[in-house]
Amino acid sequence: MILFPAVDIKDGVCVRLSQGQADAVTVFSSDPVAQAKYWENQGARYLHVVDLDGAFSGMPKNFDLIKDICSQLSIPVQLGGGIRDIETASKYLEAGVRRLIIGTMALEDEETFSALCAKFPGQIGVSLDAVNGQLKSRGWVEDAGISIFDIIPRIEAAGAAFIIYTDISRDGMQTGVNVLAMSELCAKTKLPVIAAGGVATLEDVINLQPLVSKGLEGAVSGQAIYTGTLNFAEAIEWIENN
Repeated sequence: MILFPAVDIKDGVCVRLSQGQADAVTVFSSDPVAQAKYWENQGARYLHVVDLDGAFSGMPKNFDLIKDICSQLSIPVQLGGGIRDIETASKYLEAGVRRLIIGTMALEDEETFSALCAKFPGQIGVSLDAVNGQLKSRGWVEDAGISIFDIIPRIEAAGAAFIIYTDISRDGMQTGVNVLAMSELCAKTKLPVIAAGGVATLEDVINLQPLVSKGLEGAVSGQAIYTGTLNFAEAIEWIENN
């Protein structure tokens, strides 16, 4: 089980949003590169980066900053936010990002998404961001008009390598992870699944661990590891011992 520390970038700084709302911003670090290195030093095996400006605008907004993060870390980086064409994806992978997380493109442009998966096999995942099982797109501001379970056969057929599932209603709220929803999702797909949204305490990590045998690859945590309700180093130690 991998615990991914989240570095969400908006306006060049490291932030967290509550329930994905662009105006509900808390700044945690003015230096995302230093913050990324901090998580690596705390034992992170993989870093989760989101270009929030890119997610809202539909185009890369923090490319140089993300390139710097990749160049200064020895651990791999996965990235999401604003990747809506093959050219942008190629540019990020050439800059050192290990794998990409696609949201809007996977939902709205099946042909391009399939081509992207074919060009970079094993490196393209899908972000499924939902409220009550209904998917959101374009930085969580639009209804995608489709449910999680409707989209799974499509992204599997296209060649997606993994899924990140975010329960938007719990994201940044520190209300606990939705273990039932994660279990249902793992049962519906053969793809590795990463949980995001609501991973607030060590108890949440412990509750997710049994799902590893059902296809859970890990969990992303942001708000909790910045505010301290989840001690990242302690969680890493528990995972390594269990």
